[in-house]
Amino acid sequence: MNIFVAKLSSRTKSEDLEQMFGEFGEVTSAKVIMDRETGYSKRFGFVEMPDDSAANAAIENLDDKEFDGSHIVVKKARPREEAAGRGGGRQFRQSR
Repeated sequence: MNIFVAKLSSRTKSEDLEQMFGEFGEVTSAKVIMDRETGYSKRFGFVEMPDDSAANAAIENLDDKEFDGSHIVVKKARPREEAAGRGGGRQFRQSR
């Protein structure tokens, strides 16, 4: 299962996510998303866990908990197709 983690502290690293979620089971990957231009954390990330029951336990136990000075949001990640329509490109009208 792919898990979305938001409202992270700017100090939280990928290794911190892996350790936190590892308490509930095997973690395939854990990544805090960084801004390409500034190198700063975007304050959200993703964790992949192969066992759905362990992933659900992590979500249930970690959502709205304090971690590294922030109350984090933890939920099942939506597939990219569902998130694709959220903003981004601008549409311009042709002038007459």
